[in-house]
Amino acid sequence: MRILLLVSAFNGLTQRVWCSLREQGHDVGVELAPTFESGAAMTRAVERADPDLILCPFLKHRVPDTIYERWPTVIVHPGPVGDRGPSSLDHAIRDGRDRWGVTALSAVEELDAGPVWATAVFDMPDQPIAKSALYNSRVADAAMACIGEVVRKVADGERPIPAEACLRIVPVDGELPLLRREDFRIDWSRPATELERLVAAADGAPGAPAGVNGRSVCVFDAVASPEHTGAAPGTVVGRNLDAVAIACGVGTLWVGYAAELSGRRGAKLPAAQVIDANGAPFRRVPDALAETTYVRDGAVGYLTIRSYSGAMYTEQCRRLTSAVEKALTEDTRVLVIKGTEHAFSNGIHLGTIDASPDPAAEAWDNICAIDELCLAIATAEQLTVAAFTANAGAGGVMAGLCADVTLAREGVVLNPYYDMGIYGSELHSWSVPARVGEHRASLLLNRKLPISVAEAARIGLISAVGPREWGEFNTWLSSAAQGYEEPATLGWMLAARAERRATDRPLSYYQTIELAEMARDFFDDRNAFSVHRRAFLRKTAADSTPEKLRFSTARV
Repeated sequence: MRILLLVSAFNGLTQRVWCSLREQGHDVGVELAPTFESGAAMTRAVERADPDLILCPFLKHRVPDTIYERWPTVIVHPGPVGDRGPSSLDHAIRDGRDRWGVTALSAVEELDAGPVWATAVFDMPDQPIAKSALYNSRVADAAMACIGEVVRKVADGERPIPAEACLRIVPVDGELPLLRREDFRIDWSRPATELERLVAAADGAPGAPAGVNGRSVCVFDAVASPEHTGAAPGTVVGRNLDAVAIACGVGTLWVGYAAELSGRRGAKLPAAQVIDANGAPFRRVPDALAETTYVRDGAVGYLTIRSYSGAMYTEQCRRLTSAVEKALTEDTRVLVIKGTEHAFSNGIHLGTIDASPDPAAEAWDNICAIDELCLAIATAEQLTVAAFTANAGAGGVMAGLCADVTLAREGVVLNPYYDMGIYGSELHSWSVPARVGEHRASLLLNRKLPISVAEAARIGLISAVGPREWGEFNTWLSSAAQGYEEPATLGWMLAARAERRATDRPLSYYQTIELAEMARDFFDDRNAFSVHRRAFLRKTAADSTPEKLRFSTARV
């Protein structure tokens, strides 16, 4: 079919839908709704596309009746049948729901009130989960199931059914009210476990406002600890790297990220860069907030890296490099480097760069630091395995490709590079051509379009794709790592690697060329990196839909 994605932004879910439908053989185009000044302009764009089906996996804008009365138009709503309103996930997390869902329904004049094409229900995690993590995992999985059913029904000529005729698996009370920032305000006299859930529900936007040391901030990435220090609620009582511990009425809340809140909210930064924790004692951070964890299973070591939202700032990159180097000193033959269930890496940290007094210098330090991480992985004596456990972008993709073997979890989307006005580094000019050839590497790197891991495996960019379900994936990953550790297999793989390295240029050759280009992008700003960076951080709406997202973009 000819399917148009009408969306407010080309976000992670939209990218996953775009990749999946194209792989199924559909002709898929994208139109960004914020680029239209009026409903008439939006209608004219749809008329030009004349699709068989319009899907809206992420749409904050109203669809005019001139569109949905002429073309089948399906809204993907992150709530179960009967739920309505713009704060569905906020309510589900804040209220501690044990089940939630996603519904695909026809666009009508009243928002989220159309007849239902498909719905999917899922169990909520036992522990509070950040809204962005929930959206990119269980919500996205349910949305993909709904979209698959919608496409099948449209192809078969079926019609949606009235919402009142659908079975209500999850009880809801109709339209839930819009939750604003003040609805998430932190009262430090409350138990830390309650505040952890509140912060999780406000994740991304609008953020949970709080007063700390007399300053107004928004807090993110919080984990409760039962440790009670006896300090007055709201007192900073500890620090571990850049995470900050704050006393609550019961227990302690560890905060990983924060943003200044003086009128307009500032960029989300590592908490200690926003909250004054000087003089606070060192405390052990909860495992859920640990930057790295390392475990061994015989001759296989597993290093898990954690980065909130995937962005990795300079000092974090340096610490991760040290963690890799330390893991490589272990008496192991295979090192597996993996992300968490909800994040892998998106490369350098645009927020800390933008907040720096000298953004160009900070960007330079950040790219040099992530390059060192890539070199540590690429030059290891042991066999290295990287596992894309969640979506990855830019330098995060390239860091994973520096390993000898790169595996991925089903449903993950890779964004080799973004339109950010920078050349890119992380040894990409070595790793990508070595895997897919010069021509295909050029297409991947210049188009700057997402690619599913299924497509990445097809073209040889990664080695294999494992199950989507988290427990099944970890079992699969462990089995794969143990297979690589088998003496005959390991010997053959290390010999093949040595042969490749003997005939290749030194890695410093590729790094030198890349960094020379990056220096011009950072210090001369030749491709408007500063403008692209600020637009990305402020979520500035695009002026128009990029032509490469419209119909008939050839596959790589």
